[in-house]
Amino acid sequence: MTDQSPILYEIIRSRLMAITEEMRIALQSVSGSPTVTDASDFFTGLFRPNGDFATMGFQVTYQAPVVGHLIRHINAAPDKYRPGPGDMFLGNDPYVGALHQNDVQMCGPIYAGDRIIAWAGVEAHETDVGGMDFASWSPKARDVRQEGFRVPCMKLIDAGVLREDVLDTILTASRLPDQLGLDIRAFIATINVAQNRIDQLVARYGAEVITGVMERMIDGSEARVRARLADLPDGTFRATDFLEHDGHDNRLYRISVAMTKTGDRLTFDFSGSSPQAPGFVNCTRSGLEGGVAGAMLAMLAYDVPWNEGVLRTAAIEARDGLICTAQFPAPVGAATVEAIWVVSNVAVAAINKMLACSAGHAHRAQAVSSGTMATFNLGGVNQYGEPFGLHLMDPLAGGSGAFADKDGICAGGPINAPMPSIADVERNELVAPLFYLYRRMGHDTGGAGAMRGGRGVEIGLTLGGISEAEALIMTHGAEVPNTAGGFGSWPGATVTQAMVWGGVEAGARATGETESFGPKPGLMRMTDRDLFCVTWQGGGGWGDPLDREPEAVRADIASGAVSPEATLTLFGVGENEDAATTARRRSDMRAARIGRAPSSAEVSGRTRMSIGPNLRVVELDGAYHVVSAAGARLSTDHTRWREGAITVDLTGETGAQRIALHEDLRMTGYYCPLSGQCLAIDVHERDGLPADDIDLALP
Repeated sequence: MTDQSPILYEIIRSRLMAITEEMRIALQSVSGSPTVTDASDFFTGLFRPNGDFATMGFQVTYQAPVVGHLIRHINAAPDKYRPGPGDMFLGNDPYVGALHQNDVQMCGPIYAGDRIIAWAGVEAHETDVGGMDFASWSPKARDVRQEGFRVPCMKLIDAGVLREDVLDTILTASRLPDQLGLDIRAFIATINVAQNRIDQLVARYGAEVITGVMERMIDGSEARVRARLADLPDGTFRATDFLEHDGHDNRLYRISVAMTKTGDRLTFDFSGSSPQAPGFVNCTRSGLEGGVAGAMLAMLAYDVPWNEGVLRTAAIEARDGLICTAQFPAPVGAATVEAIWVVSNVAVAAINKMLACSAGHAHRAQAVSSGTMATFNLGGVNQYGEPFGLHLMDPLAGGSGAFADKDGICAGGPINAPMPSIADVERNELVAPLFYLYRRMGHDTGGAGAMRGGRGVEIGLTLGGISEAEALIMTHGAEVPNTAGGFGSWPGATVTQAMVWGGVEAGARATGETESFGPKPGLMRMTDRDLFCVTWQGGGGWGDPLDREPEAVRADIASGAVSPEATLTLFGVGENEDAATTARRRSDMRAARIGRAPSSAEVSGRTRMSIGPNLRVVELDGAYHVVSAAGARLSTDHTRWREGAITVDLTGETGAQRIALHEDLRMTGYYCPLSGQCLAIDVHERDGLPADDIDLALP
């Protein structure tokens, strides 16, 4: 395409993006599932013949490379699958390329003459695909074969004709065959739209022009991301996060990344992660790739067209058999909301640490957003005698992480959903027999910092119109604060979930016995006298909470974002006091951190780079020093600055931030030895301190 007219290129590129949007419209127009129609838990895109994605919509970023795995699976066995014009293939096997079995995917080849010039792909989360438990999330599963049907690849449309016998075989496995069947037909409509529109483009411009534009789109995105990386500092950036409870036991699992940036290339090394679990929290290698892709697209390619070119700038390293590279037949049914989600958390954290060390990109840096999705599925028979099932997508309303220069967005949602949306309360009550008592912002959920994390949402709901149903309740992050803060801030609150048994009165608050749940209570019977209550994680904060403007803290009190008690404990600000009183209290709090009165020192020398908002690398006396804002020298000739900081155990001080910690976790604060300013708060395993997270290549 080097000799192609820029105008023609833009016309066709825009048309390909418009086709992708038409695919979305077709899918949502035919589907009857709120998961698709309201919460947009799906993917649509166009692919090159080799499976590289050239376009995608603004839906779930984890899915970006996944349909490509299905296409490559077909390409690897052409005599077995024999793709032809009008064919469409369906799959959902995580050991081929899906994220988990509920993510059913379909692809169809697009021909020009006798050769494939592109593929169209679509995927959506289906509420139930069989298995031990309703919704196919099976906490007690020990084998992937217990979690629902798996289709590696199956030709469902043969030369334009639907194979009804094959479809019946698939639907028989589901507890919700009508809902699944309608979505599969929506997939067919989506692929038909793409095939028809590409055919029209080929007829007008020719196949070579269309394929050339796709290649140029991918090459262009790769070049732009490589240029951005070349402008960022070299070094290794580490992040670790945890998920608790594998469905059988409340074990703690670590997902750890060491992201090395050299020139215009990234390497994500996950070798420090825990071995695979016996329960359903694992993900396969396709999930690992999806989690990294979700982080890269949102954090590094925010103004770059999303396609395979972005992912070409990075390599992923991880041995087989880890919790994020599980081997058959390990169960992976909850992969998207467990291991994949945590993979994305650590990839986001590592990328943003890198951004925060660049003068030109620090304003883009952000704490971790909405570090978990607390799953609630409801199913049974509705008031009309029909089977129903609802995968509640409200947990997408977690708080987004604070930015370097502004607060996080309340209910902003995770970075894996660029245009997050949840169904209206009335919509959920229409499609399922449930009733909300409240849906509102939770207080003290956003991470305390100079910039506060966005607040998470909380809900209370019961059944409406039926006497009982099955509820499947599970999460990680009930004992792990997954929304890590940045450079001295607190992480967001942990998830709290409970059932008030037999306590719902018409139009009144619940007054019955309350049972608080841990992370994986699992499947249970729920009645119309019971009230389910849950509060989701807020976003991580940014910077030391004692550096937050007092008036901003008082505004937080007035809005209900932060309780008066938490403002005193975390921010050092009273609700009604003068500036001098606040200043004295904050000075006393800083002194208590380090055991002496705050002070400062002058440091001459040339500043060569920054590490977040409060640390800089200074060249002085022939050496490089990491220096705090108050002038304390924390390290020399390397940027592993924690060795020079004051270390304080914060494990027993988490109540004000509504954080519960797993028994195998600890929380440690690191403070400037002169000023008492908080430089970092780390969540780590009980028996050791975390590795230094920023190791820059010095000039």
